[in-house]
Amino acid sequence: MSDIIFHHYPISPFSEKIRLIFGFKQLKWKSVLVPSIMPKPDVTALTGGYRRTPVMQIGADIYCDTALIADVLEKLAPAPSLYPAPVAGLSRTLAQWADSTLFWTAIAYAFQPSAITGILGDVTPEQMKAFSADRAAMRANAPRMALPEATGQLKEYLRRLEDMLATGTAFLLGAQASIADFSVYHALWFVRRVPAVAGILDAYPKVLAWMDRVAAFGDHQFEKMGSEQAIEVARNFTPAGTSGYRFIDTHGIALGERVSVMPTDYALDPVVGELVIASDNELAIQRTDARADTVVVHFPRIGFQMKRAE
Repeated sequence: MSDIIFHHYPISPFSEKIRLIFGFKQLKWKSVLVPSIMPKPDVTALTGGYRRTPVMQIGADIYCDTALIADVLEKLAPAPSLYPAPVAGLSRTLAQWADSTLFWTAIAYAFQPSAITGILGDVTPEQMKAFSADRAAMRANAPRMALPEATGQLKEYLRRLEDMLATGTAFLLGAQASIADFSVYHALWFVRRVPAVAGILDAYPKVLAWMDRVAAFGDHQFEKMGSEQAIEVARNFTPAGTSGYRFIDTHGIALGERVSVMPTDYALDPVVGELVIASDNELAIQRTDARADTVVVHFPRIGFQMKRAE
């Protein structure tokens, strides 16, 4: 098997989620730093246009969205499990809430004028304008939560999380960490790392202590890799294949047909290729790129949509 290659950037919350899962599972990985905004030509060569961060690569297989990346890592290293048997379904459901509702609430709260420098560093007005334009394009016309609503809702979510930890359990759903911990953590990590807004967490000591326990997993061992080298890896490998996947048809689209896949909520950039996997929880398309050659790009079903390519 090829190495795990992780395409990310340091302040990406969703990247932090996966970095900690590497630490939790003690997995070695290759680190490819990518731009935080478009254009991302080396990422596009692998994904065909998917613009969200992070992306995980194993040979010529490219995995999009942290929910699917976590599932792949679980298969590679089943222990310790991200989905402990007694709370497997609950942990996935809580993770989905955290990756969507909690995340966008935390982002709306964190991006206050007083916090911008703490988030992005000492950027020029031109860089700030470029970042703002990129994020506006990602969200299209979706309304942004106002700061008063974000503040009130985030405090209520923190109260609920504090209650979950009131029994003295080490993690949100018991003595063992689960996917829920890493998903809730990354949204709050983004708030905690910015001094101008981190004070909202001070009223929740159990949450802060829990965050310290999750952070202690670290990111294990990684080596730096250039993006050109990652593309070369894809070019030199053959996709892993589709055996073992049961075909689940919910679209009236057969395997081998040309389709486009894109998220359902934001960053609605379609990726076009030949459908090779349509399983219970995954969609994957094969595409050919002038630089990366033949790759298979994988997406989770939840949060993504598929249709025939025009």
